[in-house]
Amino acid sequence: QVHMVESGGGSVQAGGSLRLSCAASGYTFGDYCSGWFRQAPGKERERVASITRYGTNYADSVKGRFTISADRAKNTLDLQMNNLKPEDTAMYYCAAQRLAYCRSRISDWSYWGQGTQVTVSS
Repeated sequence: QVHMVESGGGSVQAGGSLRLSCAASGYTFGDYCSGWFRQAPGKERERVASITRYGTNYADSVKGRFTISADRAKNTLDLQMNNLKPEDTAMYYCAAQRLAYCRSRISDWSYWGQGTQVTVSS
C-alpha cells in the first residue's frame, strides 16, 4: 500500500521561497513518474512539475522558478519554489504513477498525498 505525505507548505510574501517535500512508503521516487500538482479554489487541478528517470517537465507558469527533484537516499520528492507569486497560491499535492513515462490524464496518476497549502501574499 502506497502512502504519501506532503510537508513544507505555508505563507510567504511575493518573491519569497518555499520548499515542499513528499515522503512515501510503498513507493520509490525516481523509479517511475512522479510529480507535483496544485489546485486553487474554483480552478482545475494542474500539473506543476513532473520527473522521471529521463528528465523533468514544468508548467510554463513555473519554469525558471520551480525545481523538482527526487532524493533516493531519503525517498522524498521535493519542489523548490523561488520567486513566488500570488497566483501560486493553491493546495499542492504530490502524486505518482507506476509508469516510466508520465501519462497526462489525472486518472493516470495512481497515488496522491493529502496536500499542503501554499499562500503567497502581495
